[in-house]
Amino acid sequence: MSVSLSASAEAFLAENHACTLTTVRPDGSPHVVPVRFTWDRTSGLARVMTIKSRRKARNILAGPGGRVAICQTAGFRWLTLEGPAVVSDDPRRIAEGVRRYTSRYSSPPPSPPGLVVIEVAVDRVISPDN
Repeated sequence: MSVSLSASAEAFLAENHACTLTTVRPDGSPHVVPVRFTWDRTSGLARVMTIKSRRKARNILAGPGGRVAICQTAGFRWLTLEGPAVVSDDPRRIAEGVRRYTSRYSSPPPSPPGLVVIEVAVDRVISPDN
């Protein structure tokens, strides 16, 4: 399922603001952490670079097909992207994540051993405007 965002929502997602990623722990409780992410309008994917051993990646790996939420906020403006997430160690998918991260944040992400990309297939957008 693909989502369509308004021009103002796309513009907001292009800005660099505080973001959080919410995943679900194996015990069912939420795990919320600050992240940097990229939005790929063409594929409908939000991407987060991380390490496979981090809690956020382990939560997704423990519940394949599970839903996550990425929320960007700036004062009273906010927008949440939701959808099922996967963790990938495929070199091509990681390279695409790194390319997009570098473009958005003007520097590459850290590249420690175990680097993976979380891909969120966004199928729901929540904001004060909808």
